[in-house]
Amino acid sequence: MAERKSKDLYSQRRFWRLLLMGCALGIVLFSVIFTYHLARQIEKDEKSRVQDMAQAYRVLVTSTDEKEIEDALKLTQKNESIPVIWMSSNNELYDSRNVANKKILTDSLELKKYLRKLRENNQVVAFAVSEQDSPQLLYYDASDLLVKVRIYPYMLLGLVVLFLIIALVAVSLSRTAEQNQLWVGMAKETAHQLGTPLSSLNAWVDLLEEKIPDEEGQLITSELRKDIGRLELVADRFSKIGSSPALQQVAVTSLIEKIIAYMSNRAAKGVRFSFTDKTQGNDEAMLNPSLFEWVLENLLKNALDAMDGQGRIDITVDNIPGMLVIDVKDSGKGIPANKFNAIFEPGYSTKKRGWGLGLTLTKRIMEQYHNGKIFVKESNVGSGTTFRIQLRKDAFV
Repeated sequence: MAERKSKDLYSQRRFWRLLLMGCALGIVLFSVIFTYHLARQIEKDEKSRVQDMAQAYRVLVTSTDEKEIEDALKLTQKNESIPVIWMSSNNELYDSRNVANKKILTDSLELKKYLRKLRENNQVVAFAVSEQDSPQLLYYDASDLLVKVRIYPYMLLGLVVLFLIIALVAVSLSRTAEQNQLWVGMAKETAHQLGTPLSSLNAWVDLLEEKIPDEEGQLITSELRKDIGRLELVADRFSKIGSSPALQQVAVTSLIEKIIAYMSNRAAKGVRFSFTDKTQGNDEAMLNPSLFEWVLENLLKNALDAMDGQGRIDITVDNIPGMLVIDVKDSGKGIPANKFNAIFEPGYSTKKRGWGLGLTLTKRIMEQYHNGKIFVKESNVGSGTTFRIQLRKDAFV
């Protein structure tokens, strides 16, 4: 049930992400196709205008009719957007219009390079002045309008990508804020609900101690007080969610040994625990003992669930510069590499029971409250998993 719930949750997220990306892709594709055809039409129009200008230049050179010359002159002057360069048959510059880079017109090397590029792009119109002379050439480049139309799809793509990034970040932040509020509310309400029956249970134990003062009664009430103490610890942990718990310098190895002793008494007989301390006494870190115990207990519970009553759990503590690292290695089922991050997402679970919040809360406790880290260091399906916890020696470094 939990696994199906997790799959449904991730399927919905994937669907909305794909839908958002699909819409953006559709917008971009439509714009690219539309602007491509628009650019092609502008190219044809500009080439037609350049061909008309070429005939006008021919008239200016060959005609003696004043009316023809006047019309031709008006046609050439009418061009205020298309860059053109009129070259003679022996590569002499006759005239130019709308060329933004004036250096091209004064530097022969730059001019040759520019004309070669236009020639390679077939942006040249030849026109004959006389049958005896070689044709003269009218080179032309794209107008500012055509350039803008060509780059428009890239600008749109950039805007769409920016929109997608902003939208995905906004959705993620909104979802995270909503989850945080839900977790904090649920945790504090749980702590509150536990308070009343715990007070009542303490009173009942006091009454039992009075009514059954013998050795057997003392044994019963002693065990009851242990369980009540455990429930009070759980309530205290839940009450700290959403607040800023106090951190203190704690000897981590003794705390780990305490947790191992607690968990090993409740584990199957086929599970062996080992603890290796490589800190050489330098084992203090800034943490909240109650919350850190919760983190390690969650990891050990997951390890026990993954081994089905048979296997080994190895815990190692070591120092790296500024950090205390704790590796929790089990010989369980392992985790696929593509799930290393997903296991920390709320709702993700492969168990038949539970809400899939254990590792999510563990990550929250480590990162938000201890300024540390927790991640899957290594895992192989069928041969086990190693989680790594990183604790700062100083939480404010």
